[in-house]
Amino acid sequence: MSTPSYDTIKSDPQFQELVSKRSRFAWTLTVAMLVIYFGFIFVIAFAPGVLAVKLGTGVTTVGIPIGLGVIVSAFLLTGIYVRRANSEFDDITTNIVGRQK
Repeated sequence: MSTPSYDTIKSDPQFQELVSKRSRFAWTLTVAMLVIYFGFIFVIAFAPGVLAVKLGTGVTTVGIPIGLGVIVSAFLLTGIYVRRANSEFDDITTNIVGRQK
């Protein structure tokens, strides 16, 4: 049984498709997270009154749940990536490795 070379795998069209799909998906999620995060920061910087609105009669403002939403969105986007990586991307990887043996 021979070990496939790096160049053999790298030139495989299915490997190139995997890299392209994975990169495009990762960048899409990265842009989504940056929009969420910097959107929150820009609201803090340029319209702090929006987040300072009190919820009810307590001390909690609108900014607290929105800030928590930013944190939760990071976990959700990570979960979305992991789910796709464990299904579609792993299936393609298994297929590539299986054909190289």
